[in-house]
Amino acid sequence: MRDKEVTRRQFLGQLAAVPAGVAVLQSAAMAEELPRVDEADPAAKALLYVHDVANVDTANPMAARFEASQNCANCLQIQGNEGDTWRPCAIFPGKSVNVNGWCSAWIAKP
Repeated sequence: MRDKEVTRRQFLGQLAAVPAGVAVLQSAAMAEELPRVDEADPAAKALLYVHDVANVDTANPMAARFEASQNCANCLQIQGNEGDTWRPCAIFPGKSVNVNGWCSAWIAKP
């Protein structure tokens, strides 16, 4: 009977692997299912989010540091798969942003 028992170390090792596997599967599934940020959403408006950098309101003081080379694709906050047009963003949890978009929370990737 002893050979079928799982040691505490084996159990904890297997238990630790479960959340990591679930997180990978969830993030892949979520990237496909996330709703897109609506430019009219209060949080998006507060951060001046636009789907296309051509529409950035440069007259707004919050956009004073905006430069044409900045977009969601080269922002530190973007997540998901490189090459996807709509990707998750840390600034808008549970929603995706357009890689050609911009918001005032933009931070350059290192």
